[in-house]
Amino acid sequence: MKVLINVLLIAFCITEIMVFDFSKKENINNWSITNDNVMGGLSSSKMVINDQGEGVFSGSVSTDNNGGFAMTRLPVDITLLENTAKLVIKLKGDGKKYQFRIKSEKEQRFWYIQSFQTSTETEKIALPLNAFYASFRGNKLDIENFSAKEIKEIAILIGNKKNEEFKLKINNITLQ
Repeated sequence: MKVLINVLLIAFCITEIMVFDFSKKENINNWSITNDNVMGGLSSSKMVINDQGEGVFSGSVSTDNNGGFAMTRLPVDITLLENTAKLVIKLKGDGKKYQFRIKSEKEQRFWYIQSFQTSTETEKIALPLNAFYASFRGNKLDIENFSAKEIKEIAILIGNKKNEEFKLKINNITLQ
């Protein structure tokens, strides 16, 4: 009984789930890159950890050959807490617009998406989970916004329909 009470107390005190903490120099080998070259495009990108302990997603987006996006993605296995309401990214951007993407099932073909604008300052960007909308290949789907209890994959994508260099420095990603 005492163990159960302690577990319940711990559960009620947890208000944040760490999705990924680059500052702890976690292994980034599970982050993968998916660029528009999967459909003939010419964009390129990479994900590395710099000396300051930031995950750096950088590269070049090209609209040549019907391309125009670069994405980094990570499989996860997260069960959301009852009071989890938002995803928070601590980052230093480049003034460009990005998308944060989540999947609630491993084999799900569509993403839940929310765009965010960066500045050139270090900031925390909060994205309400219930504002992530379903999209498949750039088309909004006629289904409800994200309301699942699990997240199986996350991704960050840049695709602003123009040729551009980009660099996003990420400290951590949490669920609150």
